[in-house]
Amino acid sequence: MIRSYLMTEGRLERRDAVSDEALWIDMIDPTGAEVDAVERLLGFSVPARADMEEIEVSSRLYLADGGAIMTAILPAHTETDDPEMSPVSFVLAKDRLVTIRYHEPRAFTTFPARAEREAPTLETAEGVLIALLEAVVDRLADILERAAQEIDGLSRRIFQRDEAETDHEKVLGAVGAKGELLSNIRDSLVTLDRLARFLGHVAQGRGTANDLRDRIKTLSRDVRSLLDHAGFLSQKITFLLDATLGMISIEQNAIIKIFSVVAVMFLPPTLIASVYGMNFQHMPELAWPLGYPIAVAAMMVSAILPYFYFKRRGWL
Repeated sequence: MIRSYLMTEGRLERRDAVSDEALWIDMIDPTGAEVDAVERLLGFSVPARADMEEIEVSSRLYLADGGAIMTAILPAHTETDDPEMSPVSFVLAKDRLVTIRYHEPRAFTTFPARAEREAPTLETAEGVLIALLEAVVDRLADILERAAQEIDGLSRRIFQRDEAETDHEKVLGAVGAKGELLSNIRDSLVTLDRLARFLGHVAQGRGTANDLRDRIKTLSRDVRSLLDHAGFLSQKITFLLDATLGMISIEQNAIIKIFSVVAVMFLPPTLIASVYGMNFQHMPELAWPLGYPIAVAAMMVSAILPYFYFKRRGWL
């Protein structure tokens, strides 16, 4: 599928087909015929999906004949428990921008809607690209902010011990999910940081206007700030994981302590019962009329005394 956006009275206007006048062409899971049509319009080849998924920087950021090709990893469906991470390529030609993607990041929905409505003064392909990247960074900032709030909620669940019903298995699952999300966001921000640096060099070589170059520098600083924040949240996730495992260990030790105390409490009564359960012929206590109640009382006292001793020492 292809969406073309034309500049009309300072606003982007959408067309659902390839247009020679398009300032921005957005390719979503394109077919072979759609790729051929766009390549004829550009005059050079666009990256295939296999090229977009390459991990080498030289395969993601490079100059082509008449254009710059930049690829970054962007998230989608971050509200679910299984966010989708996939590469998106930005092809900056002389007079238009082409994006190639195989999933639906939120910024690619919110940015065109805003650009069609608010007239954001997108006069050049560089302006569209920078504004789109700013929307992507804003979206990543929102994801990190929501993740920080959810991590704070997990922290309260772990450390507020008055909640006896805390399910550590669920907490561990939530901590793992947040850790995976933050890892994906960090990967995305790293690719965007490289992209912003590369775009700065491209803009300098193309003689881009100073205001746009300043926005690229600001974009790069914002990405690095988000990287630092994501690193802080990752450290907090690691701390919460260790804390949760520590809480589980404490609960297990408390259970083992109870069993150990109970075993020690019943050791003297067991010893008394074992002695008088032996079948020796000469045991004078067996002939006592009060032998049985005395033995039972001795067993009870020998069990109660260790209980009060442990209670006094604070072991229970």
